[in-house]
Amino acid sequence: MATSPVKDFLVTYLMPQKCYEEIFVNFHLHVPCLKFLLKKIAGFWILLDTLLAQLPQLLKILWRGSADGLSLSSVLLQLYASSCPVVYAMINNFPLFAWAERLFTLAQTAAIVFLILHYHADTLTGMVFLLAYSGVMFLLGSYAAAAVASVMQASSLVALIASKVLQARTNYCNGHTGQLSTLSVLLTWAGSLSVVFVEEGSSLATLSHILSACLSCVLVAQVLCYRSSTSAKKKSE
Repeated sequence: MATSPVKDFLVTYLMPQKCYEEIFVNFHLHVPCLKFLLKKIAGFWILLDTLLAQLPQLLKILWRGSADGLSLSSVLLQLYASSCPVVYAMINNFPLFAWAERLFTLAQTAAIVFLILHYHADTLTGMVFLLAYSGVMFLLGSYAAAAVASVMQASSLVALIASKVLQARTNYCNGHTGQLSTLSVLLTWAGSLSVVFVEEGSSLATLSHILSACLSCVLVAQVLCYRSSTSAKKKSE
């Protein structure tokens, strides 16, 4: 008997056969299976956030021809946070497929840094920065000690939290969110919540992820609350 495509997809990617039968055949809301399914979905969402969160922001800057409202310090901290897992993976000789998505995020964030400098009439500084950054990444990935890579990896979450604080502060001081992408903010917010849901590490790490998710909520609230003032600023320009 031919199996359902939906069943094939669910059993292949989201849940074991037993859980499929419990939920969809017996119509039993089996709690362990539901938790397994939700964690699986959260894991996929984290991967989606890693791959695509910065892309709408990059495209919006290019489309508008402006980086107004974006905090350079915040994006630099995001770049550092994205660089740490890459350096850690290179130093520990992880296979490329295990961290290739991080390179994609890294390239997007570095491009955003360049565009911020470019649209602030500092293109030469942006080009020099990209060259210097590429050189530093090559040196760290090739010659950094394992202890250095471990410290960087441990500090990446702190950098990410600080970047959100700086962007939220910039939004508050400006009274608008400028070219901050609503879609990027929403993807990051959903990704942060997913990380909190699947996090099973130490209590300090869990609290850090909760703080990061809360700051993402603040950014989402700012995007929604400042929507009218941001639209008015665009019209005036």
